[in-house]
Amino acid sequence: MNKPLRKQDRKFNDDESLEILRKGEYGVLSMCTDDNSAYGVPVNYTFANNDIFIHCAMEGAKIDYLRNNNKVSFCVVGNTQLLPEKFSTLYESVIVFGTTSEIDGEEKRKALIQLIEKYSSEYIDEGLKYIDRALDKTNMIKLSIQSFCGKGRKE
Repeated sequence: MNKPLRKQDRKFNDDESLEILRKGEYGVLSMCTDDNSAYGVPVNYTFANNDIFIHCAMEGAKIDYLRNNNKVSFCVVGNTQLLPEKFSTLYESVIVFGTTSEIDGEEKRKALIQLIEKYSSEYIDEGLKYIDRALDKTNMIKLSIQSFCGKGRKE
């Protein structure tokens, strides 16, 4: 991130920010199109070893854009609560900046297993069979985190 956070009193420490990444259900992956337009897409993900892993199809707009320019941002919004009487919101969020790469082999398989554990933990055996059937038809993106910043309003 190039600019410092404007409201420093809302900045989360690294541990708080990483916890939001661990617990988040989805995030928005933002990238540039071939003509330098902005493009953001909501995705499921897993977070492990300070990297973010995102599954996707073997072809499509997202892969085309990432192959052309692998610099991205990724935003996760945690808990929120509207405060209508204060015209405000309690919230927590993290924005990650980094680069992406496509992964394969055992690293890809491990990331897919982590997705099953996160989103379908009651169906591990079925998930492992699904991975075996779909491994060659599924792409996996690794987002290597270069920096991140979490912030929120808790009261």
